[in-house]
Amino acid sequence: MDYQFGAHARTCSASGKPLGPGDRCVSALVEQNGRLVRLDFLEAHWAEPPHTVGSWRFQIPEATAAQLRASETEALWRHFEQLTEDANPGLEKVRYVLALSLLQRRKLKLDGTRREGKVDLLIFLGTRGEGPYEVQDQQLSEEETNALNAELTRQMQPDGRSAA
Repeated sequence: MDYQFGAHARTCSASGKPLGPGDRCVSALVEQNGRLVRLDFLEAHWAEPPHTVGSWRFQIPEATAAQLRASETEALWRHFEQLTEDANPGLEKVRYVLALSLLQRRKLKLDGTRREGKVDLLIFLGTRGEGPYEVQDQQLSEEETNALNAELTRQMQPDGRSAA
């Protein structure tokens, strides 16, 4: 017989600590109230619970490059939306670079341009119908764009350090 018990839990059943990439774990099928329930434990916190039907060891795989890129794109998207809501003129260059990065990652598409006085505006639409977003064309040099991209990448790291 083939049984399906779903993916592992996000936290250790014993300690409550989050389970993450690279963690060595133990899963156990336990009978509770006439049902089989899957419990997941960090290997260091494993103590076989009562009424265990079976158990197995596994290691949570590291995130793939595609998963990391998708996660990074979502973080950039959230940052872009926040800057759009805040409308801080001092952060227009950052918002411009974010828009270009999201365009490159196919999260935004360029829908046109328009001129307002002496200012050129780029009009973007989100690929899921979001927008339109008007972003002032900052006419940045390649060096300025690269510096802002590097700073954004550093800010997106969970611990604030640059990506290797």
